[in-house]
Amino acid sequence: MSSRTSPAREIWFLTGSQGLYGEETLKQVADQSQQIAALLADTPAIPARVVWKPVLTGADAIRRVCLEANADDRCTGLIAWMHTFSPAKMWIAGLDALRKPLLHLHTQSNVSLPWDTIDMDFMNLNQAAHGDREFGHIQARLGVPRKTVAGHVTDPVTGARVAVWARAAAARSELATLRVARFGDNMRDVAVTEGDKVEAQLRFGVSVNTYGVNDLVEVVDSAAETEVASLVEAYQDLYDLAPELRPGGDRHDALRYAARIEAGLRSFLETGGFGAFTTNFEDLGGLRQLPGIAVQRLMAQGYGFGGEGDWKTAVLLRALKVAAAGLPGGTSFMEDYTYDLTPGNELILGAHMLEVCPTIASARPRCEVHPLGIGGREDPVRLVFDAAPGPAVVVGLADLGDRFRLVANDIDVVAPPRPLPALPVARAVWRPRPGLRTSTESWLTAGGPHHTVLSTALTSDHLDDLAEMLRVELALIDETTTPKQFRRDLRWNQAYYRLAPGL
Repeated sequence: MSSRTSPAREIWFLTGSQGLYGEETLKQVADQSQQIAALLADTPAIPARVVWKPVLTGADAIRRVCLEANADDRCTGLIAWMHTFSPAKMWIAGLDALRKPLLHLHTQSNVSLPWDTIDMDFMNLNQAAHGDREFGHIQARLGVPRKTVAGHVTDPVTGARVAVWARAAAARSELATLRVARFGDNMRDVAVTEGDKVEAQLRFGVSVNTYGVNDLVEVVDSAAETEVASLVEAYQDLYDLAPELRPGGDRHDALRYAARIEAGLRSFLETGGFGAFTTNFEDLGGLRQLPGIAVQRLMAQGYGFGGEGDWKTAVLLRALKVAAAGLPGGTSFMEDYTYDLTPGNELILGAHMLEVCPTIASARPRCEVHPLGIGGREDPVRLVFDAAPGPAVVVGLADLGDRFRLVANDIDVVAPPRPLPALPVARAVWRPRPGLRTSTESWLTAGGPHHTVLSTALTSDHLDDLAEMLRVELALIDETTTPKQFRRDLRWNQAYYRLAPGL
């Protein structure tokens, strides 16, 4: 997404100590903390540049670096490590002012202890075992949202957990400046796609505004013929075109108009600096088709999308696209559509009218044109494919009135039990964990939406870290879930999230 290219993301590495130890010890602290930061920087899974900052030994310097992090758009979060003992009252002002995600890394310079030579000089230098406890206490005392990771940075598990947090921090950073264009309003009389856009801007930073569909139509109609032709060529190269859509076919004009929609829609989004958008088949203005392949391809390029005016899912999809950047697998707009209730092999068939992202496709998509049956417009062009099998997560964002709730389910995408020759849309088939009965009962109990994001690139660990950064509830359904315990957890969550703002 050229319109959404951000400056290189940075994670700042902070090291705590104090002046008590003297210059020689502090020099050793600085040298060793730079080595730890360099090891993190060399971890390929971390999707940001790790930037070492000078050792912090006083309240003024700590407060300044936290304020600088808040003001620097490149900084997506801070990693803090107390190499020695850093009296935590020095950290109060800085942590209280901090608005960026924080990871508390509980590590030390050495992996094993030099048992034969260890002396008090070594003990005074390598004090993270109790220095980090002091830091953990003040974070708990102040109620600072953070992730705590214990282990040496050369341990792959440690690096992987830091990388998960870093991806969530990138998503959090994206939300802070995200602009969403809604073409038309919500689908009439639908409740779950409504929501408090002012609260979303206050909580997440995202700006959501509506634009007339005919504002888009003007841009679509004025798209350059050369760009339309270039897109048609791309379709021919990337997809298996239905014979009627090929040059000389009796529906080739439909393909050209679909390309015109893509060109105009991308231009509108790029010009306005939008990272996500919605459409609504009930409000198409002068558009001849409901956007299908255009939406699918824009999602594949990283844009967030929600159907029927669902701005919350568009926001969530864009955030998770950022979190998943560079990972194998894909991330898509999705909707639970219908079930196979065969005992012992219950499955969910997910799809949408047209708009499923090809990043989750198992094979080269087919480009087809079919009647839609609703919307009253020309038959729209779309990509048709099955989702690739594998572990995945589906997640939806709901507005409960007094707070937002993320509802998520760990799932396993599977190949359709049989071909679907009469279903002319992209689709995913999955087996929810721990099973369809528990999954659906829990999802309905939580008030989860029917529009979701499905990701085969991310896991519920990414969602857990993102929810903590946003201070948003996450109701997770996984292999350990039981309906009875899930109901109890929701009740406890309700009490917590009503009391937490006052804590």
